[in-house]
Amino acid sequence: MPETDQSKLRIFLFYWLPPIIYCLAIFVQSSFPGAERMPDVRLFDKLLHFMAYALLGILFYRAYDTLLLKDNHKLLIFISIASATLYGISDEIHQYFVPFRYAEMADVVANTIGSICGVYLYHRWKNRKIPA
Repeated sequence: MPETDQSKLRIFLFYWLPPIIYCLAIFVQSSFPGAERMPDVRLFDKLLHFMAYALLGILFYRAYDTLLLKDNHKLLIFISIASATLYGISDEIHQYFVPFRYAEMADVVANTIGSICGVYLYHRWKNRKIPA
């Protein structure tokens, strides 16, 4: 296999496959009927949404960073956040049709804030200046 094919395969396996698998995992998890009664831990559900979509934003950022737009940091940040947020919205719509699940605007907000924070922190970490 030529070097370029190996490089493309490596990029796909390490950068593009993780967000695909993670989106699939979110979809599968959201396909199960929800518990009829949730534990009464205030805002725990929103924290889970926040963390899940922070990670999804990071995974999208890593994947998009392999494209030609990687030098346009503002666009890279924007499409990473937008992709994770839009996936979160689509997942809430999906949950609307699953028994004992609900589509909540508060979940969309938690997903969006998580995406923003995850992408921002990862971008700052990746582009940090290391003193010489």
